[in-house]
Amino acid sequence: MFKEMFDLTGKVAVVTGGSRGIGEAIAMALAEYGAKVVLSSRKIEGLNAVKEKIEAAGGEATCIPAHMGKMESLKGIVDGAVDAYGTIDILVNNAATNPVFGPLMDADEKAWDQIMNVNLKGVFFLTKMVGDVMLAKGGGSVINMSTEAAVKPTPMLGMYSISKAGIDMVTKSFAQEWGPSGIRVNGIAPGLVKTHFSQALWANEDILKMATAKTPLGRMAEPNEIAGLAVFLASDASSFLTGVTILADGGGLLG
Repeated sequence: MFKEMFDLTGKVAVVTGGSRGIGEAIAMALAEYGAKVVLSSRKIEGLNAVKEKIEAAGGEATCIPAHMGKMESLKGIVDGAVDAYGTIDILVNNAATNPVFGPLMDADEKAWDQIMNVNLKGVFFLTKMVGDVMLAKGGGSVINMSTEAAVKPTPMLGMYSISKAGIDMVTKSFAQEWGPSGIRVNGIAPGLVKTHFSQALWANEDILKMATAKTPLGRMAEPNEIAGLAVFLASDASSFLTGVTILADGGGLLG
């Protein structure tokens, strides 16, 4: 009974930023639990590599290259997923960008627009578009990737922190509005995870030492440790959970 609660057989999952790191791990995990996965990111080469891994493990996937900052790309993800599999049951908003590392006083409008268009605007409108599909069928699960930095701002990553704080409110707002329709919206807020995206942080020995020293578990996370949470939130195991962002930071906020 309880094992079946995690079963995703027959479900269709869209994973943005699915070509590497946390997105790749989530896509692999959802496929392992039975979901058909629609992989999206900017570059088709990375997507195809993940698709091959999923198929080699006995799963099913399709690739739709897209840019989260462009509305026509977002529509292409939804239309492509529906064309391929007929519906969308799970949306994982994982794609994000952070082109700057520095104090807020050095921030310019171009960087602000780039971060907000991808990290916040793109997530909002893709969720809205997928919502049309989920509302018509009366159910679904949306998972938004946030960050510990949305709760406790990270020095030199101010605009990124701001964009992800916005994501936490996107999660709550859609959860409140869509709950009566059977659609759950939750989030995951990782601390430092060893990915290409965060390499500027963990590759710096001083930053890594400082980050892990403040984390009770004394280390950074691996992508697979975040993927398990995504399976939980996508499945019936979390059927009474909505509007919540799970902080997965190894206890870092306590430090």
